[in-house]
Amino acid sequence: MLSLRQDAKYALIIPTSIGVRIQPLNGVPVHTSDTFSMHVTSAESNVASVASYLGLPVKILTAFVKDSPISALIKSNLRSRGMDYEGRDVEQGGPWGYRHQFNIADSGFGVRGPRVHNDRAGEVGRTLNVRDFDLERIFGSEGAQILHLSGLIAALSPETGEFCIELAKAAKKHGTLISFDLNHRASFWKNREGELGELFGRIASLTDILIGNEEDFQLALGISGPETGAGIAGKTDSFKAMIGEVKKAYPDTSVFANTLRQVISANRHLWGALMLEGDNWHTARAREIDVLDRIGGGDGFVGGMLYGILKGWAPEKWIQFGWASGALATTYSTDYNQPADEEQIWSIWHGNARVRR
Repeated sequence: MLSLRQDAKYALIIPTSIGVRIQPLNGVPVHTSDTFSMHVTSAESNVASVASYLGLPVKILTAFVKDSPISALIKSNLRSRGMDYEGRDVEQGGPWGYRHQFNIADSGFGVRGPRVHNDRAGEVGRTLNVRDFDLERIFGSEGAQILHLSGLIAALSPETGEFCIELAKAAKKHGTLISFDLNHRASFWKNREGELGELFGRIASLTDILIGNEEDFQLALGISGPETGAGIAGKTDSFKAMIGEVKKAYPDTSVFANTLRQVISANRHLWGALMLEGDNWHTARAREIDVLDRIGGGDGFVGGMLYGILKGWAPEKWIQFGWASGALATTYSTDYNQPADEEQIWSIWHGNARVRR
């Protein structure tokens, strides 16, 4: 049902706004720490990391602040992760002008949940505009097998929303599959519910692969679903019914995926997933996983599932590899996966954490 373009230069093309995450060491809260680490991050480049570390060609579309040391750090990091990138260098415009986002977070510990503070004032990624990219070259002469879009980029600004629409149209014109992770964020949607609800519906109507977590389909697309929280592992049938309603609303979409997470403590989760491919259900039952840092787990799932599609595996393996890739992401202090090889991820699916020598 999903047909990948065989002459494409890139397996994945992904638009994103990249910044840095600042976090205290040793899992302590931000307000009590005087020692911090910093690394490059964005939800969308997190998705791309699975494919890039496993050897598939990936291209990032973004924007940079000209002559910024943070911009230089980001470019170096993307190169180290095996990713090509393209984007305009935007003049900072003085100390009150543009910058890359700061994501200030602690990972929580035990009964103390994680807390994330997004500082995105003046974010250069909000300027992403279709006029800054040659879409005919990117999707025509170069080509991509999958364009992956995120609701975080779609909701950044009215300009980035239209940017996502135009990317999707260009991708579809040239036979590129379109993946959309809804990634609803309440703070982005505040006082913009009508505008963003319409926008997300337009993007979803163009997609081949539509992905959400326990709440995304309900909050971003207005589809009724079960209550989330405790007991989520026992609500599989209710989530299947919800995805069935999503399929009725978006009949041209081929694959629907829904991650399921129940938080036992900051370091112990029930982690599962559902996927509807055509008329076929595939399930990764909820299992307990140990969590070093939960941020990026959902991105790891998406990256793993897309990798399975790109490799041409049987559909049941897409969700298995996605589940295990998401679980792997929660074992890093960075937000993104850095898998050594496919075997490392498959070992997680099979529950094998034995020493490999």
